Amino acid sequence: MSEHDQDLDHDPDFPIVIEGVTNAFGDNVVHDELDLKVKKGEILGVVGGSGTGKSVLMRSIIGLQRPRTGSIQVFGKDIVAAEPDEVIGVRNRWGVLFQGGALFSTLTVAENVEVPLKQFYPDLEQQLLDEIARYKVVMTGLPADAASKYPSELSGGMKKRAGLARALALDPELLFLDEPTAGLDPIGAAKFDELTRELTDTMGLTVFLITHDLDTLYAICDRVAVLADKKVIAVGTIPELLESDHPWIQEYFNGPRARAALASKERGNELDKSSEGNA
Repeated sequence: MSEHDQDLDHDPDFPIVIEGVTNAFGDNVVHDELDLKVKKGEILGVVGGSGTGKSVLMRSIIGLQRPRTGSIQVFGKDIVAAEPDEVIGVRNRWGVLFQGGALFSTLTVAENVEVPLKQFYPDLEQQLLDEIARYKVVMTGLPADAASKYPSELSGGMKKRAGLARALALDPELLFLDEPTAGLDPIGAAKFDELTRELTDTMGLTVFLITHDLDTLYAICDRVAVLADKKVIAVGTIPELLESDHPWIQEYFNGPRARAALASKERGNELDKSSEGNA
């Protein structure tokens, strides 16, 4: 099939389409004929127990882990079948925030943000690179002077935001977040969730968000995909998932932490309504 034919077959409502993907490390099969479709404009939360391969799935989508079988189409391009050079036109349409930020320790925050810009737009002048980097830093809620700091000078929460600034450097359409609130205190995690929702809405992003944070799932995720038994066993809103009788889903979404997260969301909704009434 030609590239033109691929574009004709691509459904713009689903920028990511995964079909029959098997990931394995030796005899250890992590995913077995896994299927998943991500809707345009949604924040999709991805959950699952330890060892279910949440990060492996993300790495497969962005081309860092080659599946044993199956296809992964991103914007109509089969990431698995394509040669590395053929994926360049897709890679500049996504941004990735890895766990912990994954910043280059010897570069300033601004220089970290400039890395993808220099990779895809090598002819940009340094002055423009610096301006873009400063803008992205401020966009993610960091003070402007954070641009000149090194990762070692930043708190954990600031490192996450700096990593997010780099992920947004190319104005992507897709954003991949791997445990973005892990290690943050509840207030910091809530603020990061708010930022993610705000950026999604203002930039028209589609977000693939790996998390175990129930507060994040309730607060900002439009749908949740559940990994278990080497597959995506369910995808839907939390109320839809609660209708499933799968034991892991029931234990995860009906446990005490889930009830606390739901109560927190309901309190937030009541405060929002109160604020609107007083406006």
